[in-house]
Amino acid sequence: MADYHFVYKDVEGASTQWDDIQRKLGNLPAKPPAFKPAPFTPAEDEASLPKDKSWIDEKTEQDLEDLEDNPDLDDDRFLEDYRKKRLAELREAAKVARFGSVVPISGSDFVREVSQAPADVWVVAVLYKEGIAECGVLMQCLEDLATKYPATKFVKIISTDCIPNYPDRNVPTVLVYNNGAVKANYVGLQSFGRRCTPEGVALVLCQSDPVLNDGQSGNDRSRKAVIDGVRKRFIEKVVTEHENDDDGSSSD
Repeated sequence: MADYHFVYKDVEGASTQWDDIQRKLGNLPAKPPAFKPAPFTPAEDEASLPKDKSWIDEKTEQDLEDLEDNPDLDDDRFLEDYRKKRLAELREAAKVARFGSVVPISGSDFVREVSQAPADVWVVAVLYKEGIAECGVLMQCLEDLATKYPATKFVKIISTDCIPNYPDRNVPTVLVYNNGAVKANYVGLQSFGRRCTPEGVALVLCQSDPVLNDGQSGNDRSRKAVIDGVRKRFIEKVVTEHENDDDGSSSD
């Protein structure tokens, strides 16, 4: 006949009187604490959260468009106006993101990319030739400016692709366009001073028009505002370089 053994288990954490006596005598380890679940906190319902400017700021462009007919905003004129303002800011930022580098184009692209650019976009086109040192120097400056002023369109085109038989002695040549018309042209690297720097090129480009646009200046697009911004960047750069030089001298 088979021998059956049964093991009985009590509720977890339960203890017998005998076990309690043995624990008091030190014959058994201390009784582990009874399991206690963490307090339950229901997740917040987004619809019940207070709606303020920060609530609007967290929304994407698509979210803000979806909120257009939201009844929660119908009775809050401030939030509805702020939603429209925020949506306009996101759309403007998306438009600015179109640029940000010096884009190569071909001769067949010139009219579409430069002459027919939107009226509110300034275009800086550089005619260059590979292997000419002066072109490389200016290109580095323009790449820097294109990053800092992403709302201004920068393009580059091989000189003879743009103008057949264009003499190499005239490159680099910079053409500034706006609203389909040439607003300025600069022939040769000497047009930008004895020492060609991004800040120097920026000041030359903005001599008569607010060519450079960082996309953050709002409606203040006057020539003076742009030049003041360029000068501020230049001063900050000089101060930073000076501080770095001082740190290097101290470490020596």
